Amino acid sequence: MKAFEAFVRQWNLTPDDVFPVVDRFPFRISEHFAGLIQFPGDAIWKQVVPDERELLDAGGWEDPLAEEGLSPVPNLVHRYPNRVLWLVSHECPVHCRFCTRKRRWSDPIPLTEELFQAGLQYIESRSHIKDVLLSGGDPLFLPLSRLDAILSALRAIPHVEIIRIGTRIPCTLPRLVTHRLAKTLARHHPLYVNVHFNHPRELTKEAREACRRLASAGIPLGSQTVLLRGVNDELETVKELLEGLLTLRVRPYYLMQMDLTKGTGHFRTPIATGLKLLAGLRNRISGLAIPHFVIDLPGGHGKVPLIPQQVEGIEGEQLILKSYRGQRVAYPLLEGESGELAGMLKAVQRSP
Repeated sequence: MKAFEAFVRQWNLTPDDVFPVVDRFPFRISEHFAGLIQFPGDAIWKQVVPDERELLDAGGWEDPLAEEGLSPVPNLVHRYPNRVLWLVSHECPVHCRFCTRKRRWSDPIPLTEELFQAGLQYIESRSHIKDVLLSGGDPLFLPLSRLDAILSALRAIPHVEIIRIGTRIPCTLPRLVTHRLAKTLARHHPLYVNVHFNHPRELTKEAREACRRLASAGIPLGSQTVLLRGVNDELETVKELLEGLLTLRVRPYYLMQMDLTKGTGHFRTPIATGLKLLAGLRNRISGLAIPHFVIDLPGGHGKVPLIPQQVEGIEGEQLILKSYRGQRVAYPLLEGESGELAGMLKAVQRSP
């Protein structure tokens, strides 16, 4: 609370306007991320400063992705057959106001030694689990010795082939990405890191150095970006961000439609916004910079990619497509191919 009181004084805020929100959804911000704010209401401000609309949001769910119901042991989510999500940290340097796990800010479930062993035993006893994603909170916010111990324990399990880490540390507290951290992570290859940037102003000199250290340690970097109203829902903003990520050796992976989390509805954009952004990016920037636009389905049913509709229809033995300039272009089909393809396209058109 002291950090928030200092922030309130710095920006001449009215405490009565924001303290009720903080009582429900606590405030936390790193000095680095706070330094990116240029004025109240800018793209950085909106991501981190409490807003009374968080308490007025009547829609959404506390746990929109049904993580608690899909947890065979606390903190371990088993949604997909061959991989699990392990929440190994309950703290972040910044509380993003759009966070899927806002429910845990006031009621965290620390990964005690007992819960760690329970999660580890669950993974060890199921040989079909090949891929473990570490998240939280932020795994890179853990003491390095603790993170190393978790990675070492996973690497000792023969059937765990891939380890991934989801983190916003290179964006929100990049000084934590030291050479020692990068070297420690590199001991546990194959290991992948997915970073989280939402706006081009977050691609600071410090963030660039953090990503450089990870990439230079041989760690493949991907990114996810959450589509946020008033933050990054304009084409030029997203274009600058995605192209900037490539210069950091970060491959844009996901552009994510907002999860239906209670207290985040004011960030939500129409689905058409994401589709229009993808259409606007196609063939105008490198294909390497174009992410998948996905919805993480409510109820824990997994991610579904969405793409702009480029198929105009079938005419004879030709597929009619729409180019990025809006032109109708005919593509010749194989003999007899049109029947099966027409059925598939019709089924897609019938889908809700």
